[in-house]
Amino acid sequence: MEYHFYGWETAAVPPADKHYAKIRSPRELYDLLSELWCADTCAPRMRADWSPENRTLGQCSITAFLAQDIFGGQVYGILRPDGSYHCYNVIGDCCFDLTSEQFGDEAKELVYEGNPEQFREVHFAKEEKRLRYEYLKRTLEEKLAQEQKTWKAGTGE
Repeated sequence: MEYHFYGWETAAVPPADKHYAKIRSPRELYDLLSELWCADTCAPRMRADWSPENRTLGQCSITAFLAQDIFGGQVYGILRPDGSYHCYNVIGDCCFDLTSEQFGDEAKELVYEGNPEQFREVHFAKEEKRLRYEYLKRTLEEKLAQEQKTWKAGTGE
């Protein structure tokens, strides 16, 4: 399958947290999140522009920190013209940005080198962002639990 997020070709790191062992790569996380990203998880200032066709819009920091929970590594940020940071993940030599599609053709202009590390303590100082992250994480865990139940039911266990 071909993806369109930055770094998808090399996004093959395994989960660092055994709790998420069913998510074997960032590509699989992207597949799961594609069903979970919604207006409620979008940054409030972008919510009016969010749509299922641009589901990654306004999802960058909460997605990057959730990916960090699962795969480890660091979160970095690209300074945007409005003074905010667009977050992405780096794990060893693997760099990926699960939400780069939100920028359309402008994504080609994003530079993924020499950017400052981002910290959840700073980002989650905004309660609404922390709550969106917690909501996304909770819905992911609920989806994984439901898939586990379906799998067990299908195998007769």
